[in-house]
Amino acid sequence: MHIYANPTRFLGLAKWLTPLFFWSGLVIALAAMAWGVFMVPPDRLMGETVRILFIHVPAAWLGMGGWTGIAICSAMLLIWKHPLAAIAARAVAMPGMVFCAICLATGSIWGRPTWGTWWEWDGRLTSMLVLLFLYVGYIALTQAAAREGGSSKIAAIFGLVGAVNVPIINRSVVWWNSLHQPPSITMGKSAIDPTFLWPLLFAVIGFSLLFGGIVLMRMRALIAEGQVEARLRRRALDDDAPVPAASAQTPAMEQA
Repeated sequence: MHIYANPTRFLGLAKWLTPLFFWSGLVIALAAMAWGVFMVPPDRLMGETVRILFIHVPAAWLGMGGWTGIAICSAMLLIWKHPLAAIAARAVAMPGMVFCAICLATGSIWGRPTWGTWWEWDGRLTSMLVLLFLYVGYIALTQAAAREGGSSKIAAIFGLVGAVNVPIINRSVVWWNSLHQPPSITMGKSAIDPTFLWPLLFAVIGFSLLFGGIVLMRMRALIAEGQVEARLRRRALDDDAPVPAASAQTPAMEQA
């Protein structure tokens, strides 16, 4: 991974990976949702509401996966001083927050007919809401550091500490008596009927590729923004530089 610490090498790789991830992810995600909405039959227990899983599950996966990515990038920044680690973490934060919000919104829509309420202070729901607040705090920290030219280490430490919440979300339905259903997919096992499982897996793959394409887009934009700011600072320094005394006296000496 260290060979891509150089922005030029990274940009060369991202130039062709970005459209590949984005467009393939978009096509697969749309096809999977169409499969789940129009071709999958209603569930025996959940009825038509089962169709919301094809966006709710990928959103939950990417909400947690996004913060895991932030934590990994934060560790790379603090341990190895990886030049692109802070940029990658910033790029992940916004789409991660969006998918986390989508997860909460679709979960509430699903919960209204299933539980009879839009919201319950359940372990899974509450820990996911905490994750959304962590995203908001992280984005605020990184934007403040970028605006004021501060260190990105504080945001990196915040990213590592916030990662404690990810296993809490994952295990909340096991540790506490939860309204939320227990894990349907575990290592080597699945409680989901193949009729629903296959379009769900394709939806997860499609949204994951789409997420990767968006992150690469944001990384390229942040690098370009940093390069423009660096050029503007250099130009400002050149404009403010004092004129050398010898060159200032040259016209007068020539007139003499």
